[in-house]
Amino acid sequence: MSEHIDISISNGVQIIRMNRADKKNALNRPMYLAMADALRDGDKNDDVRCHLFLGLPGIFTSGNDIMDFMLAVQGREGLGDNVLKFLRAIITVEKPMLAGVDGMAIGVGSTMLLHCDMVLASPNARFKTPFLDLGLLPEAASTLIAPKVMGYKRAFALLAMGEELNAEQGCEAGLASTITGADNLEEEAIAAAERVASRPPGAMALTRRLMRGNRDEIVARMEEESSYFAERLMTREAQDAFLAFMSRRK
Repeated sequence: MSEHIDISISNGVQIIRMNRADKKNALNRPMYLAMADALRDGDKNDDVRCHLFLGLPGIFTSGNDIMDFMLAVQGREGLGDNVLKFLRAIITVEKPMLAGVDGMAIGVGSTMLLHCDMVLASPNARFKTPFLDLGLLPEAASTLIAPKVMGYKRAFALLAMGEELNAEQGCEAGLASTITGADNLEEEAIAAAERVASRPPGAMALTRRLMRGNRDEIVARMEEESSYFAERLMTREAQDAFLAFMSRRK
């Protein structure tokens, strides 16, 4: 488990909270593994009928910790097993998965939402995927799903050009389901998850399975992206971009 992922279960809802305020909820390898394990264990737990991702007030997640990318370059290991476990988990999760987004949802913070069944966003929500700015490419099978959800041109603007979407644009694009006030976002997200959890679980599972369709194509695209991602990490283009990013941050 990770000290930066808080897990709680109440009224059929498993809350998976990213809690790394000093790093703006940047995700590191232990955090990815903790979230993957929570989804897997929750799917097996009869007390859990729904998963809910939350961040902290004002920040959902700033995406992958850039230092993990640097470590991946040194170890020549690509995204790494923990990240891949998390990506497979959000694609293959059996129970409904929701998210409440306040503030920035960067990189995987946006692409993971494509796999959620419902997403509540505050007016402060911002969606951005700066993969190409780092010489990389999108992940989580977003190159397959995003064009289907939001249309090719809007997906290109988000994934390839790194254009930021505000809460209203995120709803229009299909990254979010609805906008609710920042002050009561968590309350509304938990209430929505409890409504989902209250539905007959067998009927919910079957309905969701039919709606989501065959996951094999999604998993295959995720693995294809991951292979290219590993190659891109080793390029001079990407490494120069990491160094430039670190210099700006300092």
